[in-house]
Amino acid sequence: MPFHNGYLPREGFKADTVLSIIRNTALNPKLILPLILLARYTKKGSDLSILHPTAYKRIKLLAWLGLARVVNNYLSNGVLNNWVKDKYNWSREIVVITGGAGGIGGQVVQLLAEKGVSVVVLDIQPLTYDAGPRVHFFKCDITSRSALSTVAAEIRKKVGDPTILINNAGVVQGRTILEASEKDIQFTFDVNTFAHYWTVQEFLPFMIKMNHGMVVTVASVASWVTVPNMVDYAASKAAAYAFHEGLTAELATRYKAPKVRTVVVNQGYTTTPLFEGYHNDSPFLMPALKPATVAEAIVKKVLSGTSGQLILPAMGNTMASLAAMPHWYQYRLRAKNEGIMKKFSGRKVVKDLDRFYEEKKGQVVEKVEESGVLVPK
Repeated sequence: MPFHNGYLPREGFKADTVLSIIRNTALNPKLILPLILLARYTKKGSDLSILHPTAYKRIKLLAWLGLARVVNNYLSNGVLNNWVKDKYNWSREIVVITGGAGGIGGQVVQLLAEKGVSVVVLDIQPLTYDAGPRVHFFKCDITSRSALSTVAAEIRKKVGDPTILINNAGVVQGRTILEASEKDIQFTFDVNTFAHYWTVQEFLPFMIKMNHGMVVTVASVASWVTVPNMVDYAASKAAAYAFHEGLTAELATRYKAPKVRTVVVNQGYTTTPLFEGYHNDSPFLMPALKPATVAEAIVKKVLSGTSGQLILPAMGNTMASLAAMPHWYQYRLRAKNEGIMKKFSGRKVVKDLDRFYEEKKGQVVEKVEESGVLVPK
């Protein structure tokens, strides 16, 4: 499963391609600054700048914008990483990922394993791919704090103390507020939000002790924009996004662990079974992402060993500023997108939620094996 190295992304020629070209040319100081120097210090360049003053002014403006972009990125990266560096030995790091049995998570697992990284998968679904010797699968209900605690103890015993945690598991029900049952809403928040607390409470203390590690929160573009039939999903992802922000602040101010990195992922619609039937009404600006595209971005960020934010596709950056837009625009955008979930038929991780929660009441945690954890009484 090699990384994609084509001139165009898997999704083809989209808005992201245009933005990438602009960033790498017009807003690239390495290309623009030499033109400024030629215009100032060579006779031919000086003559051209006099003959074309408007073009010269625009080139200077691009140079300043490019420099501002470089400085902004430098300051942001410095602050996000607390101005301290850290080293990762990827042959010794241990990654825990929730929801890694398939989809985006499954591809993240495979890419990391191919890089020689040991990966622990937590999922209630069986693996959908052939796992190599560096992949350890534990069937686990991450919505159960006690079950997770038991599995975590076995992970430390059999694999070691994890140094990277990727909270990737997610579910979507696709129902309106009035259609959603109590269990629908509870399960959405249990997986998409509360499980982040339970996994972090289990694995973060070791990272804090070592002042080394990383927590990756897979949120969504839905963190910023809520549309009909996705209210519980968007609310749970907005909560996950807030969790990331608070965790980042606490690591620096409460736990004094400046080298523990945090990453948040805000991805748009991705073509996984979870979102089958989703209607994408902006295929150029916000194209449907391939799972491998999102997985590669996550893996590259993890391997960089730095904190940060991934927004995919790039036009998703505009969604982050939605709350600052006029209300007439916000309302229009949400109403305009009411049709994207009309034909939704996405895969349900758990089909009978009433039975799922009833059985949880009578479950006991027995000895954990690397293929199961919960056995109902």
